[in-house]
Amino acid sequence: MDQGVPSPPSPATRVDQVIAAIRDRIARRLLTPGARLPSIRAFADSQNVSKSTVVEAYDRLVADGTIASRRGSGFYVSGPMPPLALADVGPSLDRAIDPLWVSRQSLEAGDRMLKPGCGWLPGSWMPEEALRRAIRSLSRREHIPYLIDYDRPRGLAPLRQLLSRRLADQGIEAKPDQILLADSGTQAIDLLCRFLLEPGDTVLVDDPCYFNFLAMLRAHRARVVGVAYTPSGPDLDAFAKILAVERPRLYITNSALHNPTGASLAPANAHRLLKLAEAHGLTIIEDSIFADLEAEPAPRLAAFDGLERVVHIGSFSKTLSAASRCGYIAARPDWIDGLIDLKLATSFGSDPFSAELVFTVLSDGGYRKHLDSLHRRLAQAMGETLARLKSLGFTSWIVPKGGMFLWCRLPDGVDSADLARRALAENVVLAPGNVFSLSQTAGSYMRFNVAQSRDARLYAVLEKALAGNLSSR
Repeated sequence: MDQGVPSPPSPATRVDQVIAAIRDRIARRLLTPGARLPSIRAFADSQNVSKSTVVEAYDRLVADGTIASRRGSGFYVSGPMPPLALADVGPSLDRAIDPLWVSRQSLEAGDRMLKPGCGWLPGSWMPEEALRRAIRSLSRREHIPYLIDYDRPRGLAPLRQLLSRRLADQGIEAKPDQILLADSGTQAIDLLCRFLLEPGDTVLVDDPCYFNFLAMLRAHRARVVGVAYTPSGPDLDAFAKILAVERPRLYITNSALHNPTGASLAPANAHRLLKLAEAHGLTIIEDSIFADLEAEPAPRLAAFDGLERVVHIGSFSKTLSAASRCGYIAARPDWIDGLIDLKLATSFGSDPFSAELVFTVLSDGGYRKHLDSLHRRLAQAMGETLARLKSLGFTSWIVPKGGMFLWCRLPDGVDSADLARRALAENVVLAPGNVFSLSQTAGSYMRFNVAQSRDARLYAVLEKALAGNLSSR
């Protein structure tokens, strides 16, 4: 046997052994589609296992469609599974580069794909053991309503109390009753858009901004206006003119570790921005989803404003688990009841198990150690990625104070959408600038996730794609 190829793992239980034996017979065509399987008693005798073991194995094979049960007749091999279409195997090379392009390509990418354009950390950077420990702890409880029952409308009270204390550390005063749990930061924004907007209302976003803001606002049929973003926040002279002319009802932004630029709002700009918002009756949604990745905390609009016209949202998908969906909204007290009604109308509550899981992990002293580790790893990855991209002619817009994103200008004459298409053909998902830009003026920029940019293959693909792009001019 080839010593470089590991042997497949042995089935863990007797039920697994029976399932493996049947699958092997089907694979070797000893059992073909439509063939009758041995009776439960006969197969139990042949495998030297109990009848109950075979019953469970057959039930699991019926559940996944491998075999079918015919009442009074026995079990039969099902027909062959329909082949996967190419679209199910990986990203679509011909998909239009729109605000959802990066999300679709990244989420559909297989393990063979590199994803320096995605917006999340590698799975190996996440606290899997802490999550496993929390799940084990939750499973040992005698009464487990969160496995069966709906959650209370506001969400898990102990988690809201903990979030209230965490927000106080950032200077944001929000009582637990002012905090509403959601299934994600995305759901939080969706609820707020439903609550605050009517179709046709004008909404102000940064240019560039997180591409899902644009997709979400289009879904709500809002009229979207962009304001240029600078290394210290939005261009406030342009901001003032837009408020006077366009009369937007809402402004959505990241005040800390802005997506895609990695910039953070300067304190002086925060004060002036809030004065402009007050003068023009503007409500602000402050998306603080990257807060725990900050090495140096930036000012929070909600802290200066006291949640009067600023709504603060966050989630834990970037630091704990993207699979365990849990976000929150901190808002003025008189808005919470209306948001609860919308939450019940659209989802009938949030996921209580995810809330319990997040609370258990956050209550563990290991979470802060995990964040310290993330800060160190991100700082190292930031330095490495900056150096490697610079050697290829990329120029960083700023050097962020933390987080995972680098916003880079490409070498002269290179279009980021063209570069992204060339890279995708080489199994690399990039994030071209115009998916973030309402005005479509960021074609010479690209966002890189430094935590996903450590594989040498990325830079070989970039070098090859740059050469091809320039030679085709």
